Amino acid sequence: MTQRVELAAVMDRLAVDGVITEYAVAVDDGDWEAYRALFAPDGRADYRSAGGIEGDAGEIAGWLARTMDLFPMRQHLIVNRRIRFGVLDQDTGDSASVQADYVNPMRFAAGGRTGGGSTAPDFVCGGRYAFELLRTREGWRLREVVVHEKWRRSAERRPAAVVN
Repeated sequence: MTQRVELAAVMDRLAVDGVITEYAVAVDDGDWEAYRALFAPDGRADYRSAGGIEGDAGEIAGWLARTMDLFPMRQHLIVNRRIRFGVLDQDTGDSASVQADYVNPMRFAAGGRTGGGSTAPDFVCGGRYAFELLRTREGWRLREVVVHEKWRRSAERRPAAVVN
């Protein structure tokens, strides 16, 4: 490999990693316009393994906007990112696949299941994302996001102590 090719590969890795980070930030901040902008025009997402829906980026953004109102405190941690380029037949490096694990602590809104003044998460889930990206004129964009939820934990309400 020449230095120019190696530099291009590093720049592509950084750009793809940046899209994944922007994805997490958009969801956590509830910036649904930014979320939609991360997708290619025909981009889709599938949240069915986590109890959600599958659809195009616009449909998913609307569903997430409604769903995430239940969780005003949320923080995606997307780690162990494995990036591979050009996995399609006869691809010239204009596609990328990313497999990444996630942990997502969230807090129900007051009046939700647990309520109260605590800021500690009362719902945590984790699993693995499968991202497919395309190089477009606007840069790298998501073609597909598939969530593979592996586990979830929610704080259970304990009954109030009975005092006699």
